Amino acid sequence: MRPAHHALLVIDVQNDFCEGGALAVSGGASIVTKINAAMAQFANVILTQDWHPSGHSSFASAHRDKLPFDTFEAPYGLQVLWPDHCVQGSTGAQFHPDLRTDGDLILRKGYNREIDSYSAFFENDRTTPTGLDGYLRSRGITDLTLVGLALDYCVNFSAQDAARLGFQVTVDTTMSKAIDMAGSLEAARSDMRAAGVTLV
Repeated sequence: MRPAHHALLVIDVQNDFCEGGALAVSGGASIVTKINAAMAQFANVILTQDWHPSGHSSFASAHRDKLPFDTFEAPYGLQVLWPDHCVQGSTGAQFHPDLRTDGDLILRKGYNREIDSYSAFFENDRTTPTGLDGYLRSRGITDLTLVGLALDYCVNFSAQDAARLGFQVTVDTTMSKAIDMAGSLEAARSDMRAAGVTLV
C-alpha cells in the first residue's frame, strides 16, 4: 500500500475515449484492468470525468465551416476542435463499465460551455481552478501518480499543472494511452519531463 500522502489520479477513462467512442484513443480500454489493480495500492483515489454540455465551444459542430481537429482562436488561446464527446448524461460520458469508480472523489471538468478543460487542476485559460488543488492539500496529499486518457492531452496537462503547483508527480505510461496526433505524444513527453514530471 502506498503511503497516505500519495494519491492515484485516474484521468477520463470514459466510454467516448475508449474503442467505439466518439473520440476513441487506440487501446483505451486495455488499461482498465491495470488501473483497477493499481487502485488497491492507494489509500486515496481520485477520478476525473469530462462533462461537456451539448453545443460546447470545443466541439467542431458548434462552429460554422469547421471540422473535427481544426483549431480556432478562443479568448484564452488556440483551441483544438473535437468531435462531440462526453456530453453530460450520455452513454459516452459514463466511465468505462469495467472501471472501478469507488474512489474518494469524482471531479467533473469541461462543464463551462465557453471554455475547455484538459487539466484536472485548471480550465484551458490556465487560471480558473477546478478546486482539486485545495482538495488534495486539505487531505495532506503531496505525491500523485497519474494514469488514464489521453496521455498527450488531459494526462499531460494535469501532470504539468500538478508539478507546477508543487506536487511530486509520476505518470505511469503503462496505464495511459495517447491520441498521438501530429507528434503530440513526443511533445507531451518532453514537456512533462521539462516540468519535473517522472515518466515510468
